[in-house]
Amino acid sequence: MNKTVNINLGGMFFHIDEDAYQKLTRYFDAIKRSLSNAGGQDEIIKDIEMRIGELITERHTNDKQVINLREVDEIITVMGQPEDYRIDGDDTDVSVYSAPRRNKKLYRDTEKGLIGGVATGLGHYFGIDAIWFKIMLLVFVFAGFGTGIVAYILLWMVTTETVPTSE
Repeated sequence: MNKTVNINLGGMFFHIDEDAYQKLTRYFDAIKRSLSNAGGQDEIIKDIEMRIGELITERHTNDKQVINLREVDEIITVMGQPEDYRIDGDDTDVSVYSAPRRNKKLYRDTEKGLIGGVATGLGHYFGIDAIWFKIMLLVFVFAGFGTGIVAYILLWMVTTETVPTSE
């Protein structure tokens, strides 16, 4: 039996499991620390709260459902890590937030990609500009007797397409 807590996120009322509530609280605290030197911190936090509230509302069909730890993990994945909210030039340490590090997964970014989004997905995965992967694939196409085409098609078939946050 788990204890539930009633919370208000962005003006919306929710029931949340106590473990999920603690994790969400740590997440917000870490975001506040990452924005500690930023102007308009309160407004940014309110916007984040409202977006999380919208994500929860999209997932729940009635107001009696309880938010669990798995849902909080999914929301954090969609919203990003607290380090992502850090303002350039801000060196605040956010390592107190103890989110479990998951293995990165390779996706095709069809929104920003030219053909199938493979090179763009590789760029996101490795943190390198996608143009370098596109150049490397072209080099393999011409200098490697078409191996770039085979590699691209294999990566296209193996990787899954991203789901935009708007969906």
